[in-house]
This record gives sequence, structure tokens and C-alpha cells, in this order.
Amino acid sequence: EVQLVESGGGLVQAGGSLRLSCVVSGFTLDDYTIGWLRQAPGKEREGTSSIRTSDLSTFYSNSVEGRFTISADNAKNTVYLQMNSLQPEDTAVYYCAAGPDYGLGPDLFKYWGQGTQVTVSS
Repeated sequence: EVQLVESGGGLVQAGGSLRLSCVVSGFTLDDYTIGWLRQAPGKEREGTSSIRTSDLSTFYSNSVEGRFTISADNAKNTVYLQMNSLQPEDTAVYYCAAGPDYGLGPDLFKYWGQGTQVTVSS
């Protein structure tokens, strides 16, 4: 059974940092592209970053590039999202997702975690 379990969300002040973790099971990281997507209240779900561990390719949206870093530990079947210089507009539920294609579009991802809330106060 494929599972993705996120953790690490919370409340942080603007300018602060958080690290999200996504532990996957039922497949190995090399099988899929892993992405971090988010959904703010009243907004559509959007991709922020993705990684293809087979060649360590990474992809970031313009809104987070330079502030967020996606990485993976194949031995732990875990993908991380280090988020620095957080701003109130980063407030959202963050989802870890897996899919066969490389990119950021939500439609590319087949399997999803339950999400973790990130709230950035001003």
C-alpha cells in the first residue's frame, strides 16, 4: 500500500524557518517524482517544489525559489522541504505527493499525503 506521511508543520513568525518531512512507504523514492504542494484557504492547490531522486533533479516555483530547498534521503525513504525566510503568504496546508512525471502541476501527482498545516504570523 502506498502511503505518504507528512510532519513538521507548525506556527512560525515571518522570517523564520521550518523543515517538513515526508516518509513514504509502498514504493522507493526512485520510482516517482516527489513534490511538495500547498493549498491556502480559498486558493487552488499549487506546486512549490519537486525532486526526481533518480538523477537528483529539482524544480521550484518562482514564489519559493531561493527560499525553499527540497532534498531526499533514499535510505530513510524520506523527502524534506527546508523552508526559510517564511512569509505570511506561505501559510497553507502543505502536501507531499508522488507521481510518474516531473513537474509541479497538481494533476501530475497520483498519490497524496494527508497534509500538514504551516502558519506564518506577521
